Amino acid sequence: MTEKKVRWGIMSTASIGKRSVIPGIQESKRNVVEAVASRSLENAQAYANELGIPKAYGSYEELLNDPTIDAVYIPLPNHLHKEWTLKAAKAGKHILCEKPIALDESEAEEMIIACENAGVLLAEAYMYRHQKRYDHIKTLIHNGEIGDIRSIHGVFTFNGAQDTGNIRFTKEWGGGSIYDVGCYPISAARFLLDEEPSAVTAHAFFSPDHGDVDMMASGIMEFSNGVSLTFDCGMWAEFRNELEILGSKGRIVMKEAFLGDQSYEIIKDGHTEKILDDNINPYALQADNFAEAVLDGKPLKFPAEDIIHNIRAVKGTLISAEKQEKILLR
Repeated sequence: MTEKKVRWGIMSTASIGKRSVIPGIQESKRNVVEAVASRSLENAQAYANELGIPKAYGSYEELLNDPTIDAVYIPLPNHLHKEWTLKAAKAGKHILCEKPIALDESEAEEMIIACENAGVLLAEAYMYRHQKRYDHIKTLIHNGEIGDIRSIHGVFTFNGAQDTGNIRFTKEWGGGSIYDVGCYPISAARFLLDEEPSAVTAHAFFSPDHGDVDMMASGIMEFSNGVSLTFDCGMWAEFRNELEILGSKGRIVMKEAFLGDQSYEIIKDGHTEKILDDNINPYALQADNFAEAVLDGKPLKFPAEDIIHNIRAVKGTLISAEKQEKILLR
C-alpha cells in the first residue's frame, strides 16, 4: 500500500522555490509537488516542465480551487504573505509561508487566527532550524558544555546592490536587510537561548539608491543574565553567514550557519573539535516535519506563538534603526 503524502501547490515561480524549496519537497519522504501557479500560465507551464511538476495554473485562485491540493507554499513578496495566507486558509489549505511571514505582529496574529478558525496549519519557512545540528547545539548549551553563555554573535550578508529592480529594495513591500537576512541570527538566538529578548538597539545604512531600505544593519539584542546577541546583516557586502555562541568555558562556531555545510566546531582550552552533521537537506526535513503534522496530527516543531515572538523582535530591530533609539520588546 502506497503511503499517503502531502500534495503541494506552489504559489509563484519565485527563484527560492526553484532553487531550494521545491527540490527539498521532492527529496522528502512524505510530500509531493502537484502544481504550480503564476500570474502567467506560460510562465507556470515552463516552470512546471523544468521541475517535473504535473500541473500548472495561470492564477493563484485556480490553484487554491484545486481540491487535490493539501498544502501551499507561499514565496511571494513579503507584503503579499498575509493576503494569500488568508485566502489559502479560507480554501482549506495548509500553509508554509516564506520568512518573514508577516510585516508586523498584528499581521501575524490575524494570519494565525484565520488558520486556526479554518482548521489548517501555518508554518514559517526558516528551513535552517530543521538541521539536526541546531538541536544538538541547543542540548550542548543547556547541558553546560561551554559553561555559562556570555553572548551570541551572528552575521548574514550578501551583495545584491546591482540588481536595482529587486523587490527587496521596496520599503512598502517589506524590503531591507533586517527582514531579508537579519531575521536569521535573530531567530537563531531566540531558539538556542530558548527565551525572548527584552530590548534591541540597531543602526542601519538606508540607501536612497535602493528605495531607502536598510542595505546594512547591525545591532545588539538583549536577553536575560546580561547575555546579548550582537549581529550584522546586509545586502551590499561580502557574503558571510556565521554564528558563534560564546561561553565561559568554550565556544561553538558555525562557519556556515544558515546556508551550506552543516558542520560546527566546539572550541575549548585551545582545542578544536569539529562535528560533522548528517548534512540532510534542511528543506526536506522542513517538509517532512510539516507532513507529520498534516498526516499524523503531530505538533509542528515551531508553534504559532513563535511566529509572533519572532516578528516582534525583527520589526523592533527595524524600528530601532529607523528611530535611532533603543526599543523595548517586552
